[in-house]
Amino acid sequence: MPNESITEEDVADLVRRCADAAVAFIRGDMRGYVGLIRHAEDYTLLPPFGGAPRQGFDSSDDALVEMSRFFTAGEAEVELVQSYASGDLAVLVLIERQHGEVGGLPDQDWSLRVTLVFRRDGDSWRLAHRHADPLMHEMGLNRVAEIARG
Repeated sequence: MPNESITEEDVADLVRRCADAAVAFIRGDMRGYVGLIRHAEDYTLLPPFGGAPRQGFDSSDDALVEMSRFFTAGEAEVELVQSYASGDLAVLVLIERQHGEVGGLPDQDWSLRVTLVFRRDGDSWRLAHRHADPLMHEMGLNRVAEIARG
């Protein structure tokens, strides 16, 4: 049975936490990130680099250190496009406007379109699903077809 209704303040708090988490992540502060975002045991990720969906979130020390080496510097701001709430679920549609040094590349734009699904777990929220893609700039049909072919 669902808990009490999700309030506008609940959604605003989730957006603030997502904004702080995006800043921590792009800077490589993975401990800060996992302090802000708790992942559900059945968490799924559709990563921005493409490929197969991933299951679970590895918050082990080794995994966090490795991610900290991959994301090393940057800045981020989050723009809420839309939110939806029903029962114990909150969905945020966001634009993460960010730039940074990722994977050894020089600082560049890494802005993402993001959909997040949060599920209430007692008094807190767990991230159940994240879908992110770098398709901030429109593309023609031929470019999309090229990407689809791999």
